[in-house]
Amino acid sequence: MLKKCKFYINGQWVHPVDGTDHLVIDPSTEEPTTTISLGGQTDVDNAVAAAKAAFSGWTATPVAKRIALVEKLVEIYDRRSEDIAKAMSTEMGAPYDMSRTQQVGAGTWHLKNFIKAAKDFQFDQPLNDHTPKDRIIHEAVGVAALITPWNWPMNQITLKVGAAAIAGCTMILKPSEESPLNAIIFAEMIDEAGFPAGVFNMLNGDGAGTGTALSCHPDVDMVSFTGSSRAGRLISINAAETLKRVHLELGGKGANVIFEDADEKAVKRGVLHMMNNTGQSCNAPSRMLVERSKYDSAVQEAALIADSVTVGPASAEGRHIGPVVNQVQWNKIQDLIQKGLDEGAKLVAGGTGRPEGFNKGFYVRPTVFADVNNQMTIAREEIFGPVLSIIPFETEEEALEIANDTPYGLTNYVQTQNGARLNRMARKLRSGMVEMNGASRAAGSPFGGMKQSGNGREGGIWGILDFLEIKAVAGWSPE
Repeated sequence: MLKKCKFYINGQWVHPVDGTDHLVIDPSTEEPTTTISLGGQTDVDNAVAAAKAAFSGWTATPVAKRIALVEKLVEIYDRRSEDIAKAMSTEMGAPYDMSRTQQVGAGTWHLKNFIKAAKDFQFDQPLNDHTPKDRIIHEAVGVAALITPWNWPMNQITLKVGAAAIAGCTMILKPSEESPLNAIIFAEMIDEAGFPAGVFNMLNGDGAGTGTALSCHPDVDMVSFTGSSRAGRLISINAAETLKRVHLELGGKGANVIFEDADEKAVKRGVLHMMNNTGQSCNAPSRMLVERSKYDSAVQEAALIADSVTVGPASAEGRHIGPVVNQVQWNKIQDLIQKGLDEGAKLVAGGTGRPEGFNKGFYVRPTVFADVNNQMTIAREEIFGPVLSIIPFETEEEALEIANDTPYGLTNYVQTQNGARLNRMARKLRSGMVEMNGASRAAGSPFGGMKQSGNGREGGIWGILDFLEIKAVAGWSPE
């Protein structure tokens, strides 16, 4: 078994001071693969001290030099992409082909978009053409704690580290203890790229211990967290004592509204999107709302598509879905599928238990429920597994009411050929993102939500701005 117990602090790989061992489990086999250490308070203090000491030098470094280091990081990232892909497949169960393309590709995508956005942004600029003595300066928030999840590990690490580094923040990365191996590789790449000591620090840990120590640390100026809404609330409470900035990317319960005139691929597209990454995406379209005249055919089609989705180990080649990340998640999903049955939803595909042919590994059957109403548990709670709920509606107004009747507000989806309706829906849906007729958001588009899906935005210039303070200066000298 591998041992990866060291932390990257102040430009060095160091042994934990008060760490405890933690096993990384391969969810495809349920076998342990690696031992890591979970950091304690002293380890957190050391990492924060290194970031604090490095801040003045890093924030004074010209933006062009900070961008150049991120460009170097992209070169190394591309070279080590296979290592990253294998690590993520082993630790969180993404099938290898999907890990190589989507999971690894997301990191390159975000870093390159940050570079482009930063080159076009004025960090220091006049207030306007008529006030030459008024200046707006964008400067780094300070020391940032970056707490990332297991479901899209490299996606979230690059979204936070790339933005923070270009903004001039120093940072401490705490990846999920469920998916630490890719973060260790990322720290190796940071080191190879030549980032100054203390600018980037990485230590492993759990949320209750290491995460709490970071979020309430007096020398941490900002926490950027991606994870559950429950954990986001706890982080906000911990951070409130020092009034530090808190950026939250949390859960979702996205509605995919399919009108009668939707294109012929709308249902298939929605089901496959839901099942991608084994349903472990906060922006998954987990509630499919279908206009009544199209409802019966949509239910039939959705069941056929779900039944065609194959399940297999992360190490296997092909376009299948892998296991969910761990036993806790598997149990939660099984309980919620049973809850759907108990509350009267109609099971049309999948169900409880492992798929046929599996007696080990955290595999879940691709599941579809029909005749769901929006008050059922499966329509209210984020399941975070390959489970789709289908809900009928009669009118556009009813569809909006159902879609918005959720504590979440991350991503909603609309399928219709009526352009005026598309735009009306986009304006009235209460979510940070709306994607229509299969269109994906463009490069540099901001990712984030409202309500209990969090606050702040990641990606492009909006992601960098979240790590910047705005300073207004009066009486600026033209020198």
